Amino acid sequence: MRAVLLMVASTCCFGLMAIIIRIASKSLHPFEIAFFRSFFGALAAAPLLWRNGRSMLHTDRLIFYVLRCAIGTLGMLAGFWAIAHLPLAQAIALSYSSPLFVTIGAVLFLGEVVRLRRWSAVVAGFIGVLVIVRPGTDGFTAASLVAVFAAAMTGIVTISIKFLSRSDPADTIVLLTTWLWVPLSLPAALWVWQWPPASVWPWLIATGVLGTGGQYFWTHALRLADASTLAPFSYLQLIIVAVLAWLTFGETLDRYTALGAAIVIGASLYIARREAKLARQRHAEPVTAVAEPPV
Repeated sequence: MRAVLLMVASTCCFGLMAIIIRIASKSLHPFEIAFFRSFFGALAAAPLLWRNGRSMLHTDRLIFYVLRCAIGTLGMLAGFWAIAHLPLAQAIALSYSSPLFVTIGAVLFLGEVVRLRRWSAVVAGFIGVLVIVRPGTDGFTAASLVAVFAAAMTGIVTISIKFLSRSDPADTIVLLTTWLWVPLSLPAALWVWQWPPASVWPWLIATGVLGTGGQYFWTHALRLADASTLAPFSYLQLIIVAVLAWLTFGETLDRYTALGAAIVIGASLYIARREAKLARQRHAEPVTAVAEPPV
C-alpha cells in the first residue's frame, strides 16, 4: 500500500508539472523551462544530502551517470518542447511508449532474450503510437515525432537503472541525476535565453519542486513493489492531465488519442507483467517495463 501511495503521489506531481510547463511556455521557451526545472529541482533535492550525509555522493560510476544524464537531458528538452506544442493528453499518451523502447534497448544493449509474446506487445504498442500520431493525415504534426523521440530517450535512460540500482541507493540516484541535469541543460537554455518575467518565477519553482518530488516518490515506490504492480497507477497521469487540460485550456481528449493511448498502455502493462514473471524466475533482475518518468 505504501508503494501504491508513493506511485500515485509521483503521478500527481508529474501531471501537475505538465500543466505548469504549458502555462510557463506562454512566456518562455521550453528549453529555458527545462533548465529552471533542473535548477530548482536540484535545490529541492538538497535536503537529501543533509539527511544522508556526504557519503551518498560517492559512486564508482560517475561517468555512467554523466552519460545517462546527457541522454536524459535530450529526452527532457524534447519532452518539454512537445508539451508546449502538442495537446497535453497527446503528449503524455506518446510518453507512455517508453516501455516499448526499453524492451528494444534491453535486446540491443543488455543481450536480453525477448520472445514472441513480448515482441507482439511491442508491435501492438507501436500500432497504438501510429493511431495517436496519424501519419499522412491532417491530424499529423512534426511535434508528435518529437514526443516519440523523447519517449525513446527516456527508454534508453531507464535501462541504466538496471545497473545503478545494483550498487547505488535510491537517494544517490535521485540527487546525482538532479544535480547533473543543471549544467547539461544550461547550453540549450542559453541558446534561447530571455530573463523570465516576475509572474513566471512561481511556475518555474513549482516545476522543480514537483519534478524532483515526482522522481523521488517514483524511485522509492519501485524499491518497495514490483513495477508490474505499480504500472497501472502510473497511467493515472493521463487522466489527471486530460481533466486539468480541459479545465485550464479547454482541450478535449480526441478519440484517436484515447484509442491509441489504450493500445499503448495495454501493451506496456502486458510487457510489465511478462517481465515481472521472468524476473521472479531469475530471482534477481529488477523489472524496467515501467519507464523512467517524465522529468
